[in-house]
Amino acid sequence: MKARIKFRKYGCMKFIGHLDVMRFFQKAMRRADIPIAFTGGFSPHMIMSFANPLGVGVTSDGEYFDIELVEEIDMKAAVERMNQVMVEGIDVVNMVPISDDKKQTGMSIVAAADYLSTVKYNGFPEGWQDKAKDFMNQPEIHIVKKTKKSEKEVDIKPMIYKFEVRGDSVYMQVATGSVENLKPELVMQALGQFLGLDNESLSFAHHRLEVYANVGSDEEKQFVSLDQVS
Repeated sequence: MKARIKFRKYGCMKFIGHLDVMRFFQKAMRRADIPIAFTGGFSPHMIMSFANPLGVGVTSDGEYFDIELVEEIDMKAAVERMNQVMVEGIDVVNMVPISDDKKQTGMSIVAAADYLSTVKYNGFPEGWQDKAKDFMNQPEIHIVKKTKKSEKEVDIKPMIYKFEVRGDSVYMQVATGSVENLKPELVMQALGQFLGLDNESLSFAHHRLEVYANVGSDEEKQFVSLDQVS
């Protein structure tokens, strides 16, 4: 059977990269006595895949990875055993059974994510919240998107599904995954640009709230969290 595990990442663990998090969970599976399946061949490894790896410096309440088990287990008890071997900064939230269909892996079905982003060191001018409410009223929102090989200007507005000011922070729901992927950093840079600020002097703190799959159509999206996908 296959299972999906949801966990939180916070505190100093936000500085630990994806590969080290993956290695940590491989050791935690052994310590918690989780009957995880291994690949065959001369160099077997645990069958484990992460839905959408978190960037360094970002905290989260909704991270996911899928595993394959060699036998059925009590998932509530498994969560308790895993939390007994977790380090400070990582908590397992839940564990749910998932479909055996390879097309339903967390990595392949991720479509959106929620973030709460805050500018550090009071970098936005007083009263920025009122101006920010007009941000999404623009017909297009252009930003320069950089890759390892090139830079190009793109309109990111179609990839922002929700946007609202919450106190001194910005809540957003954006496209995430292999088809379209918009980092919250780019949205906040576009907001800074809209406010007439120099983005080179701005720094942001990002917290991922949840990761979603689209169970609707491309035209009428219907998002559900990955642990609710049947």
